[in-house]
Amino acid sequence: MSDLRKIIIDDQEIEVHPAMTLIQACEQAGVEVPRFCYHERLSIAGNCRMCLVEVVGGPPKPAASCAMQVKDLRPGPEGAPPVVRTNSPMVKKAREGVMEFLLINHPLDCPICDQGGECDLQDQAMAYGVDFSRYREPKRATEDLDLGPLVETHMTRCISCTRCVRFTTEVAGISVMGQTGRGEDAEITAYLGETLDSNLQGNIIDLCPVGALVSKPYAFTARPWELTKTESIDVMDALGSNIRVDCKGREVMRFLPRNHDGINEEWISDKTRFVWDGLRRQRLDKPYVRENGKLRPATWAEALAAAAEAMRGKKIAGLVGDLAPVEAAYALKQLVEGQGGDVESRVDGAKLPARNRSAYVGTARIEDIDSAQAIMLIGCNPRDEAPVLNARIRKAWLAGAKVGVVGPKVDLTYGYFHLGEDRAALAKMAEDPHDDALGKRTLVIVGQGALRGEDGEAVLAQAMKFAEKTESKFLVLHTAAGRVGAMDAGCVTDGGLEAALDGAEVVYNLGMDETEIPAGPFVIYQGSHGDRGAHRADVILPGAAYTEEQGLFVNTEGRPQLALRASFAPGEAKENWAILRALSAQLDATLPFDSLAQLRRKIVADIPMMGRIDEVPENDWQPLPVHKTGDGRFEPAVADFYLTNPIARASSLMAELSAAARARAETPIAAE
Repeated sequence: MSDLRKIIIDDQEIEVHPAMTLIQACEQAGVEVPRFCYHERLSIAGNCRMCLVEVVGGPPKPAASCAMQVKDLRPGPEGAPPVVRTNSPMVKKAREGVMEFLLINHPLDCPICDQGGECDLQDQAMAYGVDFSRYREPKRATEDLDLGPLVETHMTRCISCTRCVRFTTEVAGISVMGQTGRGEDAEITAYLGETLDSNLQGNIIDLCPVGALVSKPYAFTARPWELTKTESIDVMDALGSNIRVDCKGREVMRFLPRNHDGINEEWISDKTRFVWDGLRRQRLDKPYVRENGKLRPATWAEALAAAAEAMRGKKIAGLVGDLAPVEAAYALKQLVEGQGGDVESRVDGAKLPARNRSAYVGTARIEDIDSAQAIMLIGCNPRDEAPVLNARIRKAWLAGAKVGVVGPKVDLTYGYFHLGEDRAALAKMAEDPHDDALGKRTLVIVGQGALRGEDGEAVLAQAMKFAEKTESKFLVLHTAAGRVGAMDAGCVTDGGLEAALDGAEVVYNLGMDETEIPAGPFVIYQGSHGDRGAHRADVILPGAAYTEEQGLFVNTEGRPQLALRASFAPGEAKENWAILRALSAQLDATLPFDSLAQLRRKIVADIPMMGRIDEVPENDWQPLPVHKTGDGRFEPAVADFYLTNPIARASSLMAELSAAARARAETPIAAE
């Protein structure tokens, strides 16, 4: 390309875009430049001075590579490419000087610092630190902040890189943190001592290059080298954020984000990050059978025999819960339909049309948000339903995208045009001409709050009509991690949940805890936690949670992803597909697979796109026939962000956060 510029970095000539900074050009050349304040997803601060490099022929002093662009470099003699050195004596001396200044006030408490082993300052001090100190004065100390129950602060360790300030302001959209004072008195603080009110605040723990901000629930429980690390997928919402599960022995100790530019970039929500204590509490670790109105512990043989006895010759309804992987949903479908029953996964009553993927997934990718010029949100509150997706919409808004909302008026952390709260506003939008939107990159996002009423399909049809008129891409924002995969596997009944339960004598409940099952039918519950579904059950079969088995999950844009097993299920609990396979043998209707690999082969043979991991299939646009919607406002799909599933409800930390959020919402504000 003609608009690329040649540059020589450490005797290596490369071509880069002139708008690139020198630190990015060095990365492209494979040269590592140390940094503390620079982060590729935040604005440039240029205040730590660790990334100094030498520009040959430039000023006789080192330059901050994060704040200087390639186009600012002057060419060499006779038009030769500019030369940058990252390892010259000048650079080494400058970096050692910066490191000495950083360590003047830094407490040398690495043995008891929770960041020990994962600390950027520790790593760089190995390379640029000296083995003695010339500083004899007492070190400066700073009071710690109270940022809430998630982030623990040790502000004496802070090196004022301002990453936390920039993240909370730019990405999370809250203006709470800042820096006050100058020189020796400069310190990062919270406005009026407030705690952080954001469901993305945990990301500042990852961003902090020292031990000033650490995870309060995880602090002092493990060192990084004690942990086994497993790549997995988050199921707290339908975004499918890429995560890393760290285990010490059999216990999950923490969740960390993995970078995936197409989905979660490198952020995760606080529920995703801190829900791990819910994996330890209220677990089902042995089978139970109800006798004389009371549940009693049983052996697997007893429980499977009781379940098989109840199912024989009866009308069965299978319900797929929100956290079920594709393998379990597919196995349940084979088992129940083999007995002449129906299986349903739209258990919250969402009127998503079966077998029309453009209507229950859409045609957009999550990364289309980045380049969108206009975004329309219909019946959804992404701040609660998918906080990381909401941060992406905020990023598009900061880049100039216009956002419109049809639904409840809430704080989304960015400005938007409120076009109404009810179905009438949507119907008017679907009828109006939108010539001004044509030729623009536009995106329509429909939430589950719009689709759960009796007229959900009519609302969806109106939204699709609006998307067609404005030539927009279309995305359905789900709230359940297992929903799209279960619908892809065909776990749908004509007529929805009511039709599936109508006349059912036995309900096989696969981890469905969000909806009450009516009195009458015999209920077999298979799940990981003693939540609502287990209380209603006549037979309980303990299953594995999402960190305890391999599973396929399809996210809200229709991308299949693989979650790997990080630990083992407690007690006698088994993997979900294996329970269904064992039960099928008891029913003399053995399912045709004996291992997860065989089951996966069968799934891929029936649903080929499940074999294309991490690819978003193209969906053919099939608009629904438009008919009149009812009246009334769109209700939010998520009533309490922190308590949306059984794992979160078992977590004491999520309960504390939920109570704090409710208290904040109810606090009266003085009129003076």
